Parts: sequence; structure tokens; C-alpha cells
Amino acid sequence: MHLTLNRCVVRAWQPSDAESLQRHADNPNVARHLRDRFPHPYTMEHATGFLGWVAQQPSPTVWAIAIGDEAVGGIGIERHGDVERVSAEIGYWLGEAHWGKGVATEALVAVTAMAFQQYELTRVFAVPFADHLASVRVLEKAGYVREGLMRRSAIKYGVVRDQLLFATYRTL
Repeated sequence: MHLTLNRCVVRAWQPSDAESLQRHADNPNVARHLRDRFPHPYTMEHATGFLGWVAQQPSPTVWAIAIGDEAVGGIGIERHGDVERVSAEIGYWLGEAHWGKGVATEALVAVTAMAFQQYELTRVFAVPFADHLASVRVLEKAGYVREGLMRRSAIKYGVVRDQLLFATYRTL
């Protein structure tokens, strides 16, 4: 996949992204809002391991958010199965140097549209931490609707946190 947008490009991860991935991902302000599978500190070994894993995927569902030639973040969907096969969870992150510039919103809108076109989905959803106001704003600006509050549903760095449930739906 390759989506050329106004502020960024959403594209396949490349082996040459290792340095920029590690540099932008190795930030506690980024990691504190993400799942534990996104480590901190984020080492070069983590970056090369992730890029190797993506390269082995027959149909990757995680992509780089790039500005110029530099990968500055990531976005991806996790498709569900069984009776939830019409749903996918979306997640994203962006290096702190690029926060507040509309990059995440633009990438989210584009990848959401692509997910509805490419997969037989009726719903795409996200579960940000309730106190991550910037991510909440990105979802709202991208047209996602708040469906609920999931109290005490997650733990990060030993602190139990609430999450919000946002979703958007295929238009018929």
C-alpha cells in the first residue's frame, strides 16, 4: 500500500526505516499511550526485529507514516475473526516532533477509508486511553464516534487506566 497525502505518506515499512523508527519510537511520551508490545526503551534491536517481522507478513496490515524519506510513525489495523470478522481495530503512533500538525488525523482518515475498501469490514474501532486527549481529538477529527467508556480496563506501567471506545462505520 502507498497513500500519498498532503502532510505525509502512508507506505510499507522498509528495512532502511530502522534508524528513524528507533529514533522516533524511543520516547516515553510515545510509549506511555501504547500497548505493552510497543517497548520502551525502543532499541535498534526492537526496530530491526519489528521490520523483519513485517517483511515476513504475506499481507501486512501495519504501515509506516513517513514525512519526506523518514518514517516518523506507524499505523495499522488488526482484523478480528469469527463473528467479529466484519470489525477491525486501528492503532497509530507518531513521533513527538510531529504532534499537533494534523499528520495523525490525515493518516487515520486515509487508512480507515482504505480498510473499508480493501476488506469486508462494517466497523473500524479504536480504544485509546481515556486520559490521552490528543488521540481522542485525532479520532474525533477523523469522524470516529465515541461509543463508550471502559472503566479500569487496562494497566500501563502499573497504573490501572480507563479506555474509551471509538468507532466508525462503513457507509452504505
